[in-house]
Amino acid sequence: MFKIVATLFFLVLMQSALPQIPGALSRGMFGGGNKSSASKAGVSDTSSKNSTLGFEHRDDAKDSISIGFKFLDSIRNNKLDSSINDFYNYFIVPAAQQYLGNNGSPGYSLIYTPLLKPGWDAGFHAFDAYRLTLENTRFFKTNKPFTQMGYQLASGKEQMIKILHTQNPKPNLNFGFEYRLISAPGFFVTQNTNLNNYRLFSNYQGKRKRYAAFFTLLANTFKVSENGGMKNDSLLDDKDFSKRFTIPVNLGGDATIQPNPFKSSVSTGNVYKDATFFVRQTYDIGKKDSVEVNDSTTEYIFYPKLRFQHSFSYNSYSYQFKDIVADSSIYQQWYDTTLRKKKDTLMVIDQWKIVTNDFSLIQFPDTKNAAQFLLAGARLENLKGIFPGGDKNFYNIVLHGEYRNKTRNRLWDILAKGEFYLNGINSGDYSAFASLSRTLNKKLGSVRLLFNNVNRSPSFLYTGYSSFNFGNGGDYKKENTTVLKASAENPYFNISFTNYLLTNYLYFTDYFHTAQYDRLINLMQATVSKKIPLSRRWNWYTEITLQQTDGAAPIKVPFVFTRNRLAYEGVFYKNLNLSAGIDFRYYTSYNAYNYSPVMGQFVRQDTVATKNRPDVSGFLHFRIKSFTAYLRLENLNAIDFSNGFGFTKNNFAAPHYVYQGLIFRFGILWNFVN
Repeated sequence: MFKIVATLFFLVLMQSALPQIPGALSRGMFGGGNKSSASKAGVSDTSSKNSTLGFEHRDDAKDSISIGFKFLDSIRNNKLDSSINDFYNYFIVPAAQQYLGNNGSPGYSLIYTPLLKPGWDAGFHAFDAYRLTLENTRFFKTNKPFTQMGYQLASGKEQMIKILHTQNPKPNLNFGFEYRLISAPGFFVTQNTNLNNYRLFSNYQGKRKRYAAFFTLLANTFKVSENGGMKNDSLLDDKDFSKRFTIPVNLGGDATIQPNPFKSSVSTGNVYKDATFFVRQTYDIGKKDSVEVNDSTTEYIFYPKLRFQHSFSYNSYSYQFKDIVADSSIYQQWYDTTLRKKKDTLMVIDQWKIVTNDFSLIQFPDTKNAAQFLLAGARLENLKGIFPGGDKNFYNIVLHGEYRNKTRNRLWDILAKGEFYLNGINSGDYSAFASLSRTLNKKLGSVRLLFNNVNRSPSFLYTGYSSFNFGNGGDYKKENTTVLKASAENPYFNISFTNYLLTNYLYFTDYFHTAQYDRLINLMQATVSKKIPLSRRWNWYTEITLQQTDGAAPIKVPFVFTRNRLAYEGVFYKNLNLSAGIDFRYYTSYNAYNYSPVMGQFVRQDTVATKNRPDVSGFLHFRIKSFTAYLRLENLNAIDFSNGFGFTKNNFAAPHYVYQGLIFRFGILWNFVN
């Protein structure tokens, strides 16, 4: 696998770099060519005088590019973020993520966010932060081919590779691909992770601008070993176990095994795979126009009045847990499951194949404002579940609609949409969403009000059909979630207030038992973020979130979560863009969720309160033109002098799971304009 990735990286690098050498292709890789071609390449033809080669000064304007993108159902044009002051622009794990200590391991957000998706859901979300999805697919438009390459290396042989390439071979056609690899052996036994993601994408618009098409093919593969946490937390303070790989763990443990960054097989853990094939086609009826650019070029303009839209998708999902050396006593204690032998093999698997067809009509009331429209559509979902006990076939018939109006003066933005599951396995599910935003002025920014109500069937994991349901009853009521939110954004600060109201909330009470909370859960959340200039070069970035809910509720959140960066920033020597300083996050004590390896779920526990030191990191980021590099020292908070100098005072991520000690991380990100 590594050889394939390295070869792909090299080929794309050569394809990206060669066009930046003027005349390289015309004169060949190893010289040759005539006088004129050498002159155009910037090489002095001085063979009659001397053999010295001279090169002309590079014209930076040749690397200028106009590139933007949209998400599938968005009307907003976006630009690539080139800022360097936030490490999490490069790191795949979000800043507020609580994960099990190793890049690529299961996690959840410390800032509570509910699942607001009606209809079918498998129920496995511990790896959502790492997934490529249809919703986060970017459809680009660029005037020049663009390639972005990233590589990251960290302590413990952890590495990450990212590649993005996109180009418009014709003004109305774009295509590209993305690839990402994360490999992290970890510092504990049976902690290795190997994540592979790829995505192909394309969009096309006909010359007359009546027809348009969007295409995406993406896949995610997560191979994540699970060790069930440490057998004894007190060993963290034992100097004989300063090398964390020697600490005994609950599952798959063997202290003779050494970390291997190229090992992608999993003997004890989860293997999740999913793939999506998506095609959308639209055809417009409306008013056509044209503008003559010059004597030989005509630019066609089209104002749609009615759009016919068809979307087709095929999705496959596979969720598997296996343990080829399962300890019968652990599975008896945690999962009330009896194995045939003391050391046996356990495998649990659910698979799904889903075919979806959606047809919609979109009407545009204002001829010259494509951001105002009314959509009405219907969707047919055919679902096939593949289980060890036999296959199951289901379907859903869904009606959906949307109204959008972003006024031509760009001051008001109104969005109202909803969907209703008319018939099928998720019959009665619905979602209703409405938002209203108003741009005040450049000084005061914008304000927004939001309402969302979702009524959804229990995730399939909670039903009796699922192989991951270990004897739980499957007769649960639909969950209902209401979101009320108000926010303001301006140059001085961003602030938001959110109220979540949840009824019939489903959760895990331990490693495999499930329950439904029969009372209303009211969770209040307030967030503020601000950049505070301290001097000409020093800036303080602060983000604070306050959360409060009933202590008896099964949802557990820290009352305070804050992230702060103190950074020395500026542009030096004309082209050196620098940001360096300290980054730390802190959250108050709370009963952090335990983790169930077989179920792939974070589960409620009320016996252990997590009391961590602030997570502290030092960083140095810089960009020179299109080249960005970053250095980072993480978990400085783990410094400990009790057993001699070391970084062994680990913070806990969950009961029996800890974050790693000191980590040195280095990465680069390089943009190429062909």
